[in-house]
Amino acid sequence: MSQSTSTGSSGSRHKPRGLPPKLIIGLGKFVWTTLWHLMVSKLAPRDASGAYLRPVSQFRDAIGQGKYRPEAGRYHLYVGMSCPWAHRTLVVRALKGLEGVISVSVVSPSPSEGGWVFEQQEQGCRTLAELYGLAKSSYNGRSTVPVLWDKQTKTIVNNESAEIIVMLNSEFNEFAKHPGLDLYPQELRAQIERWNEKIYHSVNNGVYRCGFAQTQQAYDQACDELFTVLDEIDSVLKTSRYLCGDTVTLADVRLFTTLFRFDVAYYGLFKCNRRRIEDYPNLGAYLRDLYQLPGVAGICDLESVKRDYYGGLFPLNPGGIVPRGPETDLLEPHGRERVGRALMQ
Repeated sequence: MSQSTSTGSSGSRHKPRGLPPKLIIGLGKFVWTTLWHLMVSKLAPRDASGAYLRPVSQFRDAIGQGKYRPEAGRYHLYVGMSCPWAHRTLVVRALKGLEGVISVSVVSPSPSEGGWVFEQQEQGCRTLAELYGLAKSSYNGRSTVPVLWDKQTKTIVNNESAEIIVMLNSEFNEFAKHPGLDLYPQELRAQIERWNEKIYHSVNNGVYRCGFAQTQQAYDQACDELFTVLDEIDSVLKTSRYLCGDTVTLADVRLFTTLFRFDVAYYGLFKCNRRRIEDYPNLGAYLRDLYQLPGVAGICDLESVKRDYYGGLFPLNPGGIVPRGPETDLLEPHGRERVGRALMQ
C-alpha cells in the first residue's frame, strides 16, 4: 500500500506558510486607505483638515438679462433624478406649471464613465461632459446637473441650481399654469435668504460634508452642525407650517430635496445616523406635506436615489449592494394644515 500524500488532513506535514494575519490586515488597510483617499479626493475635493469643499458653479448667466429672453420652448433642463440640486429645478417647474414651457432630459451617473451619461445622444453628445465642452471648448471643471440649456444659441445658460429656481419662479409667468404662485415674494426674501444660507452650509451641503469627510474631526464637526440645524428647524416647524410661515417658499424647496433623500441614503451611506427625519416630531410630517403638494410626488424617485447613491459611489460602498429598505410612505396624512393657524385662533 502506498503512503498517502494528501495534504488536506489535519496531520499534514506540509502546512503552507503565509504572511502573519496582522501584517496582512495592516497591508490591506494601508493599500485600501491610500486608494480610498485618492478616489474620494477626485470625487470630492477637500481642504487641509479633510473637510469636503464643493466646487463653485461656473455658468452664471440669467434668463431675462441680455440675449436670454423668456420664451416658451426655448430652454431645456438636464437633470439627474437622484441629484438633490437638480431635483430643486424639477420641483419649482412642477409647482409653477412649466412642464409645457421648459423641456427636460434625464441623465444617469455611470461609475465606469466617471460622470453623467445620456440614454440617447443629445446635441450630438454621449456624456454630459461632452455637452459642457460643446458649450465652452476650454471648460475643464466638473460637469454637474442641473444644466439650463438654451436651444437657440446651443449653450449653457446656468448650472447653479439656486439661481435656476429663482428664474423659474419669476421669468416665465406669462407661460406658467400657476403664475400667481410666488415662491420668492419680496416681503419674505430676507427671511428666505437667512434660511437658505444656514440650510445650505449645514444641511444641503452638510450631508455631503459628513459623507465625504476624510478625517474624524471633519466628520464630527459636519455631523454636529447638521443635527444642530435640523433640531432648530424641527423646533420652528412646531408652530409654523413652513419655514417662513403659511407660505411655501424656495427655502422649503431647497430643504425638501435633501430631506427626501435623508433616511434612504444620507442616514446610512453618509453616516448621518444620529436621527432619521421620520424620528423628529415635526420634520417627518413637514416632509410629507411638501411631497404631497400638487405635482411633486410625480418627480420624486426613491429607487433612483438608492441605486445611484449606493450603486454609484464606489468609494463609499465598494460592494455596490443596494439596500432593500427603508420602507416609507410619504403619502400618509401629515396634519400640517392645522399648524400655525390653530395658534392664531
